[in-house]
Amino acid sequence: MQKVADAGEEAPDAFAEIVDAFLAPLTRYCRRMMHQSTDADDMVQEAFAKVWTDAGRFNAESARLSTWLHQIAHNLCVDHFRKHNRMVEEDPTDQDSRINDRADSQDDAPDHRLFAEVTSDQVRQALDDLPERQRSALLLCYYQGLSNRDTAAVLDLTVAALESLLARARRALKQNLADSSIRV
Repeated sequence: MQKVADAGEEAPDAFAEIVDAFLAPLTRYCRRMMHQSTDADDMVQEAFAKVWTDAGRFNAESARLSTWLHQIAHNLCVDHFRKHNRMVEEDPTDQDSRINDRADSQDDAPDHRLFAEVTSDQVRQALDDLPERQRSALLLCYYQGLSNRDTAAVLDLTVAALESLLARARRALKQNLADSSIRV
């Protein structure tokens, strides 16, 4: 990243390495946050544009690169929700995340696949029904694999506040799933 910050002739190569390394995780995060909408791809593109233009602001001593990138993507998603009053619809043609999110079943019997698909859809809907901060905390910690410390940095919270937010999010998710008849 220092190469990008120096804006030397190696900057395009360093930027390409960053895009290669983080395109897939940021795309997954934005698609989950944006309810699988096509706007998610725009958020990812904007995030990388910000990385290019704001590279000099990255401080490797205060945050990991993955944390900084997720923070940029998170802020773009939140800004989009505020601008559009969170009226983001799921894109039914976007099957990438739906396919990738499904666990590989040992038993490919049609009834098992159907149950897995229905369960996956109900979990996705239960996540989508969470308030944005709760959903984001769960996605960053459990889907993106960020540590509590890194997730707290992305959300601009203390670790203790994040843990409280995660506890509320898990309770709300459990209630949402119970309401949709999935027992956890």
